[in-house]
Amino acid sequence: MIRFAGDSGDGMQLTGEQFTTESAWAGNDLATLPNFPAEIRAPAGTLFGVSSFQLQFGSQRVYTPGDRLDCLVAMNPAALKVHLSDLKPGGCSSSTRPRTKSATSTRRATRRTRSTTPRWPSAIGCTRST
Repeated sequence: MIRFAGDSGDGMQLTGEQFTTESAWAGNDLATLPNFPAEIRAPAGTLFGVSSFQLQFGSQRVYTPGDRLDCLVAMNPAALKVHLSDLKPGGCSSSTRPRTKSATSTRRATRRTRSTTPRWPSAIGCTRST
């Protein structure tokens, strides 16, 4: 089960629907649970403005969208804080770091010296198979 979470208006529903479509085309059974905040457009980064889309899919029959997450994709720290408690022990989470001036200047400096080999973030448990 996977959940995409971010600020309202950041495209979490669209992302979830696209992932659902691709999963269905692959022949999986699925159940979805879109979650819209009560606010029409809450201030960015607030806990009550987090929108999410949950999807449970598999090759066997799926009856519910599920309770505990296998994977959480959080687009900001507020989404991570709201949904981290739903993650199973040993589950995978992916989130972005808040941008700061020093992080931005460091990123620019490393961009100039970076090799063409893609780097896979080990902090979120992603691995590359060849």
